[in-house]
Amino acid sequence: MTSRYPYSMRLLHWSMAALMMSMLCAGLLMVRSLEPWQLTLLNMHKSFGLVAALLIVVRTVNRLRLKLPTPSEPQNRYQSAVAKTVHRLLYALMFLMPLTGLLMQYAAARPVDVFVAFRLPAAKLTDIQQFAVFRELHGLLAVVFMGIIALHIAGACHHYLSARRR
Repeated sequence: MTSRYPYSMRLLHWSMAALMMSMLCAGLLMVRSLEPWQLTLLNMHKSFGLVAALLIVVRTVNRLRLKLPTPSEPQNRYQSAVAKTVHRLLYALMFLMPLTGLLMQYAAARPVDVFVAFRLPAAKLTDIQQFAVFRELHGLLAVVFMGIIALHIAGACHHYLSARRR
């Protein structure tokens, strides 16, 4: 019986938490500004989006192969169902955000330069309708993602405070 998450899971959790929060903040900054620095931030956002896509694959494989700790306190069915749903939504959104971002860039016929090291190809011709769909979806998913992150943080705080009371 283990009471802590394995180190690799904790490292991936906090690394991705910092990355996702940074990406969401960058996304909000980019849509509200036409400053000269926006293009630099956009290129960084795309590169780190690919890093996020790779890390979620690593994180999922890691999560499937390692044993999770047993809960320190019994949860009622409602709490357990909410926690599982929030975690599943977090994983789904961590997959979908980079995917919709890449599809948006592909439909716009914009290659993605990854840290100036290599380039992901783009469509030969712009498909403005697909671009619009993926852009709207990317933005909508970002709003949902922020809400789910808030629920996750609230649940973690509740869990922490409940454990301290005992």
